[in-house]
Amino acid sequence: MKNNFPKLHNATWPGIVGKGPDSQPPIPLDKMLEMTAAAEVNGNKFDGVDLGLLDPHINIDSSDDEIKRLADKIAGYGLNVGSLVAPIWGGPTLGSDEDRKTFVEMVRKACHFGKVLREHGIRQYGVIRIDSASSPEQWSKDPEKSKELIVETFRAACDVAAEYDEKLAAEGEICWGGMHSWKIMVDTLEAVDRPNIGFQADMSHTLLYLLGYNAPEHRILPKDFDWSDRSVLEAGLKTVTDALRPWTIDFHVAQNDGTVHGTGSHDKTGRHCLATDPNGKLDVAKDAGYWLRDGNGNLTKAFKHICWDGCMFDNDVMMKQQTWNDILAKLVEVRDLHGWSE
Repeated sequence: MKNNFPKLHNATWPGIVGKGPDSQPPIPLDKMLEMTAAAEVNGNKFDGVDLGLLDPHINIDSSDDEIKRLADKIAGYGLNVGSLVAPIWGGPTLGSDEDRKTFVEMVRKACHFGKVLREHGIRQYGVIRIDSASSPEQWSKDPEKSKELIVETFRAACDVAAEYDEKLAAEGEICWGGMHSWKIMVDTLEAVDRPNIGFQADMSHTLLYLLGYNAPEHRILPKDFDWSDRSVLEAGLKTVTDALRPWTIDFHVAQNDGTVHGTGSHDKTGRHCLATDPNGKLDVAKDAGYWLRDGNGNLTKAFKHICWDGCMFDNDVMMKQQTWNDILAKLVEVRDLHGWSE
């Protein structure tokens, strides 16, 4: 029997992130759902979507009836829901006391949203994704105080999430203070010290950890690194994944060409490349194994689904059905190599 886990998801928020008045118009949620549902590769389809609880796609203050209607709409496309992104950026952890209260309240609202989806039956796995909502520049003004504020806020958010039986996954991305280096990320998670905090690994973002863009002191690859030297790259990937894999509870499959990119209001971070990009530095299906298997090569089965995140792709790329077919094909490759059957 072919592998049926992990389930294969597409993210909806690339229709919003990096879009806007100073970039390109957002792509409606219905269009993202339609193109996800239409993708097919050798009889394989997407199993579901991960949702960004963000305007203009979704109102975080939706009533329970509105959330159920959304669930019915998604189910109508033959899709499930997995992880949810809490809209915490109006409450930066390194802002005011009021900002931090807003952060925790947004996590509570996201957890309630997830509870309604669970009770509906459309969401059987997944986590609530968070980040520090603050920049590395802010963090670096006073690293010790910054760490203290992030940890305090994350602990409060974890306590709220626990009331809903939810886990929080902090996104490892170089544009978030306290998350901008693999060593600092581990340090932050250890300090939070809650059973329901974990790490969200995105293969595009975590590759940038090896290059030390916003934390040169934690760079792993040499400055004149020759990308054709797979042995050095693989050793670097092993170092980062050995440190962060024990924390990883949510996973994005992605490609990166070794550069940073930002559009609209989004700060520069790891560039998400197309699954077929010839400049991609990762052997995506093989390198996903560093996250999906432990140091002895055994499957961790630490999460029930994997997701493709294609943030900041141009709209003309995202509106082509072939784009989503190619992405699905790459996810199927990952599942063929590192999946299991239940």
